[in-house]
Amino acid sequence: MAVSFGVDAQRYDQARPGYPEALVARILAGTPGVDVLDVGCGTGIAARQFQAAGCRVLGVEPDARMADFARARGLRVEVATFEAWQPGGRMFDAVVAAQSWHWVDPVAGVAKAAGVLRPGGRLAIFGHVYEPPAEVAEPFAAAYRRVAPDSPLSGRPARRPLELYRTGYAKIADHIRDTGRFGDPEQWRFDWQQSYTRDQWLELLPTTGGLTRLRPDQLAEILNAVGDAIDALGGSFTMDYTTLAATAARAGSS
Repeated sequence: MAVSFGVDAQRYDQARPGYPEALVARILAGTPGVDVLDVGCGTGIAARQFQAAGCRVLGVEPDARMADFARARGLRVEVATFEAWQPGGRMFDAVVAAQSWHWVDPVAGVAKAAGVLRPGGRLAIFGHVYEPPAEVAEPFAAAYRRVAPDSPLSGRPARRPLELYRTGYAKIADHIRDTGRFGDPEQWRFDWQQSYTRDQWLELLPTTGGLTRLRPDQLAEILNAVGDAIDALGGSFTMDYTTLAATAARAGSS
Protein backbone atom coordinates (compact mmCIF):
# COMPACT_ATOMS: atom_id res chain seq x y z
CA MET A 1 0.00 0.00 0.00
CA ALA A 2 2.92 2.35 0.70
CA VAL A 3 3.61 2.68 -3.04
CA SER A 4 -0.05 2.80 -4.10
CA PHE A 5 -0.54 6.52 -3.51
CA GLY A 6 1.27 7.49 -6.70
CA VAL A 7 -1.53 6.09 -8.86
CA ASP A 8 -2.82 9.66 -9.16
CA ALA A 9 -0.12 11.91 -7.74
CA GLN A 10 -1.75 15.11 -9.00
CA ARG A 11 -5.05 14.34 -7.27
CA TYR A 12 -3.17 13.46 -4.09
CA ASP A 13 -1.29 16.74 -4.13
CA GLN A 14 -4.34 18.86 -4.87
CA ALA A 15 -6.74 17.16 -2.46
CA ARG A 16 -4.63 16.45 0.59
CA PRO A 17 -4.45 19.26 3.17
CA GLY A 18 -1.24 20.93 4.26
CA TYR A 19 0.04 21.20 7.81
CA PRO A 20 -0.50 23.94 10.39
CA GLU A 21 1.95 26.79 9.90
CA ALA A 22 2.31 26.88 13.68
CA LEU A 23 3.69 23.33 13.55
CA VAL A 24 6.26 24.21 10.89
CA ALA A 25 7.32 27.30 12.84
CA ARG A 26 7.65 25.37 16.10
CA ILE A 27 9.80 22.70 14.46
CA LEU A 28 12.12 25.28 12.92
CA ALA A 29 12.36 27.26 16.16
CA GLY A 30 13.96 24.18 17.68
CA THR A 31 16.54 23.43 14.97
CA PRO A 32 20.13 24.69 14.59
CA GLY A 33 19.88 25.36 10.85
CA VAL A 34 17.85 25.08 7.66
CA ASP A 35 18.80 21.70 6.18
CA VAL A 36 15.72 19.48 6.34
CA LEU A 37 15.30 15.83 5.36
CA ASP A 38 11.69 14.88 4.58
CA VAL A 39 11.09 11.14 5.01
CA GLY A 40 8.38 9.80 2.73
CA CYS A 41 7.91 13.22 1.16
CA GLY A 42 5.22 12.09 -1.28
CA THR A 43 4.37 14.90 -3.68
CA GLY A 44 6.07 17.42 -1.43
CA ILE A 45 3.12 18.93 0.45
CA ALA A 46 5.02 19.38 3.72
CA ALA A 47 8.35 19.90 2.01
CA ARG A 48 7.10 22.94 0.12
CA GLN A 49 5.94 24.47 3.41
CA PHE A 50 9.44 24.08 4.82
CA GLN A 51 10.91 25.51 1.61
CA ALA A 52 8.60 28.51 1.91
CA ALA A 53 9.93 29.01 5.44
CA GLY A 54 13.46 29.30 4.07
CA CYS A 55 14.72 25.71 4.37
CA ARG A 56 16.82 23.60 2.05
CA VAL A 57 14.82 20.39 1.77
CA LEU A 58 15.79 16.94 0.52
CA GLY A 59 13.01 14.41 0.14
CA VAL A 60 13.28 10.63 0.35
CA GLU A 61 10.35 8.82 -1.28
CA PRO A 62 9.90 5.13 -2.27
CA ASP A 63 7.32 5.81 -5.03
CA ALA A 64 9.03 7.10 -8.16
CA ARG A 65 5.76 8.61 -9.44
CA MET A 66 5.35 10.72 -6.33
CA ALA A 67 9.02 11.67 -6.47
CA ASP A 68 8.74 12.82 -10.09
CA PHE A 69 5.74 14.97 -9.20
CA ALA A 70 7.63 16.58 -6.32
CA ARG A 71 10.71 17.20 -8.48
CA ALA A 72 8.57 18.94 -11.09
CA ARG A 73 7.63 21.41 -8.37
CA GLY A 74 11.17 22.22 -7.37
CA LEU A 75 11.96 19.65 -4.69
CA ARG A 76 15.12 17.54 -4.60
CA VAL A 77 14.06 13.91 -4.10
CA GLU A 78 15.94 10.62 -3.92
CA VAL A 79 13.92 7.44 -4.56
CA ALA A 80 14.35 4.90 -1.77
CA THR A 81 12.79 3.66 1.40
CA PHE A 82 14.23 5.48 4.37
CA GLU A 83 15.74 2.26 5.69
CA ALA A 84 17.62 1.64 2.40
CA TRP A 85 18.47 5.27 1.66
CA GLN A 86 22.19 6.11 1.65
CA PRO A 87 22.99 9.49 3.28
CA GLY A 88 26.56 9.52 1.98
CA GLY A 89 27.84 11.49 4.96
CA ARG A 90 25.24 14.23 4.64
CA MET A 91 23.88 15.72 7.85
CA PHE A 92 20.69 17.66 8.56
CA ASP A 93 19.25 20.10 11.06
CA ALA A 94 15.81 18.48 11.02
CA VAL A 95 14.39 15.16 9.96
CA VAL A 96 10.64 15.32 9.42
CA ALA A 97 8.05 12.71 8.49
CA ALA A 98 4.62 14.02 7.53
CA GLN A 99 1.90 11.38 7.52
CA SER A 100 4.49 8.76 6.50
CA TRP A 101 6.18 7.25 9.55
CA HIS A 102 3.78 4.28 9.72
CA TRP A 103 5.53 2.98 6.58
CA VAL A 104 8.97 3.13 8.28
CA ASP A 105 10.42 0.52 10.64
CA PRO A 106 9.94 2.39 13.94
CA VAL A 107 13.18 1.24 15.59
CA ALA A 108 15.49 1.32 12.58
CA GLY A 109 13.96 4.59 11.39
CA VAL A 110 14.60 6.48 14.63
CA ALA A 111 18.18 5.16 14.77
CA LYS A 112 18.81 6.26 11.18
CA ALA A 113 17.35 9.70 11.87
CA ALA A 114 19.68 10.10 14.85
CA GLY A 115 22.61 9.21 12.60
CA VAL A 116 21.94 11.97 10.08
CA LEU A 117 21.02 14.75 12.52
CA ARG A 118 23.50 17.34 13.67
CA PRO A 119 23.75 17.82 17.44
CA GLY A 120 20.66 19.73 18.49
CA GLY A 121 18.89 18.78 15.27
CA ARG A 122 15.24 17.90 15.60
CA LEU A 123 13.33 14.78 14.65
CA ALA A 124 9.64 15.60 14.11
CA ILE A 125 7.13 12.91 13.19
CA PHE A 126 3.61 14.21 12.60
CA GLY A 127 0.32 13.57 10.90
CA HIS A 128 -3.36 14.40 10.76
CA VAL A 129 -6.17 12.76 12.67
CA TYR A 130 -9.46 13.30 10.90
CA GLU A 131 -12.74 11.50 11.34
CA PRO A 132 -15.69 12.79 9.28
CA PRO A 133 -19.02 13.35 11.02
CA ALA A 134 -20.92 10.13 11.76
CA GLU A 135 -23.44 11.04 9.04
CA VAL A 136 -20.59 10.68 6.51
CA ALA A 137 -18.37 8.11 8.22
CA GLU A 138 -21.05 5.47 8.75
CA PRO A 139 -22.26 5.27 5.11
CA PHE A 140 -18.61 5.12 4.04
CA ALA A 141 -17.86 2.23 6.42
CA ALA A 142 -20.97 0.32 5.33
CA ALA A 143 -20.13 0.72 1.64
CA TYR A 144 -16.51 -0.29 2.23
CA ARG A 145 -17.58 -3.47 4.00
CA ARG A 146 -19.86 -4.31 1.04
CA VAL A 147 -17.28 -3.83 -1.69
CA ALA A 148 -14.14 -5.05 0.14
CA PRO A 149 -15.28 -7.51 2.82
CA ASP A 150 -11.91 -9.27 2.84
CA SER A 151 -9.88 -6.11 3.41
CA PRO A 152 -8.31 -5.81 6.87
CA LEU A 153 -9.63 -2.26 6.87
CA SER A 154 -13.25 -3.34 6.53
CA GLY A 155 -13.37 -4.40 10.17
CA ARG A 156 -12.58 -0.95 11.49
CA PRO A 157 -15.27 1.06 13.24
CA ALA A 158 -16.75 3.94 11.29
CA ARG A 159 -15.04 6.47 13.56
CA ARG A 160 -12.02 5.89 15.78
CA PRO A 161 -11.30 7.87 18.96
CA LEU A 162 -8.53 10.45 19.08
CA GLU A 163 -7.01 8.60 22.03
CA LEU A 164 -6.19 5.69 19.73
CA TYR A 165 -4.00 7.96 17.61
CA ARG A 166 -2.47 9.64 20.65
CA THR A 167 -1.43 6.22 21.90
CA GLY A 168 0.32 5.64 18.60
CA TYR A 169 2.30 8.85 18.91
CA ALA A 170 3.18 7.97 22.51
CA LYS A 171 4.74 4.75 21.16
CA ILE A 172 6.74 6.78 18.66
CA ALA A 173 7.99 8.95 21.53
CA ASP A 174 8.99 5.78 23.39
CA HIS A 175 11.02 4.59 20.40
CA ILE A 176 12.79 7.95 20.26
CA ARG A 177 13.54 7.80 23.99
CA ASP A 178 14.80 4.23 23.79
CA THR A 179 17.64 5.16 21.42
CA GLY A 180 19.32 7.19 24.15
CA ARG A 181 20.41 9.63 21.44
CA PHE A 182 17.75 12.29 21.90
CA GLY A 183 16.58 14.62 24.62
CA ASP A 184 13.26 13.92 26.26
CA PRO A 185 10.59 13.60 23.53
CA GLU A 186 7.64 15.97 23.42
CA GLN A 187 4.17 15.40 22.04
CA TRP A 188 2.45 18.34 20.35
CA ARG A 189 -1.15 18.84 19.31
CA PHE A 190 -2.74 21.32 16.91
CA ASP A 191 -6.53 21.52 16.47
CA TRP A 192 -8.11 23.11 13.40
CA GLN A 193 -11.05 22.81 11.03
CA GLN A 194 -11.61 22.64 7.31
CA SER A 195 -14.87 22.70 5.38
CA TYR A 196 -15.49 20.39 2.43
CA THR A 197 -18.04 20.47 -0.32
CA ARG A 198 -19.29 17.17 -1.70
CA ASP A 199 -16.92 17.39 -4.67
CA GLN A 200 -13.91 18.34 -2.55
CA TRP A 201 -14.36 15.38 -0.19
CA LEU A 202 -14.95 12.94 -3.05
CA GLU A 203 -11.73 14.21 -4.61
CA LEU A 204 -9.75 13.54 -1.43
CA LEU A 205 -11.28 10.20 -0.49
CA PRO A 206 -9.69 8.14 -3.32
CA THR A 207 -6.22 9.27 -2.13
CA THR A 208 -6.61 7.51 1.23
CA GLY A 209 -4.93 4.19 1.87
CA GLY A 210 -7.96 1.94 1.93
CA LEU A 211 -9.17 3.13 -1.49
CA THR A 212 -6.05 3.46 -3.63
CA ARG A 213 -6.11 -0.21 -4.65
CA LEU A 214 -9.82 -0.75 -5.25
CA ARG A 215 -11.27 -1.50 -8.68
CA PRO A 216 -13.05 1.41 -10.38
CA ASP A 217 -16.49 -0.14 -9.80
CA GLN A 218 -15.75 -0.68 -6.09
CA LEU A 219 -14.53 2.89 -5.72
CA ALA A 220 -17.59 4.25 -7.54
CA GLU A 221 -19.97 2.44 -5.18
CA ILE A 222 -18.25 3.92 -2.15
CA LEU A 223 -18.12 7.42 -3.60
CA ASN A 224 -21.80 7.29 -4.54
CA ALA A 225 -22.77 6.30 -0.99
CA VAL A 226 -20.63 9.04 0.55
CA GLY A 227 -21.84 11.61 -1.97
CA ASP A 228 -25.47 10.83 -1.11
CA ALA A 229 -24.66 11.23 2.59
CA ILE A 230 -23.08 14.64 2.03
CA ASP A 231 -26.03 15.70 -0.12
CA ALA A 232 -28.28 14.84 2.82
CA LEU A 233 -26.24 17.26 4.95
CA GLY A 234 -26.83 20.06 2.47
CA GLY A 235 -23.84 19.42 0.22
CA SER A 236 -20.99 20.19 2.61
CA PHE A 237 -19.63 19.52 6.08
CA THR A 238 -16.92 20.79 8.42
CA MET A 239 -14.10 18.45 9.40
CA ASP A 240 -12.41 18.67 12.77
CA TYR A 241 -8.71 18.02 12.28
CA THR A 242 -6.09 17.31 14.93
CA THR A 243 -2.43 17.26 13.91
CA LEU A 244 -0.28 15.26 16.32
CA ALA A 245 3.50 15.24 16.56
CA ALA A 246 6.19 13.33 18.43
CA THR A 247 9.46 15.24 18.44
CA ALA A 248 12.83 15.49 20.14
CA ALA A 249 16.21 17.15 19.70
CA ARG A 250 19.35 15.10 18.99
CA ALA A 251 21.53 14.96 22.08
CA GLY A 252 25.30 15.29 22.24
CA SER A 253 27.97 17.58 20.89
CA SER A 254 29.21 15.41 18.03
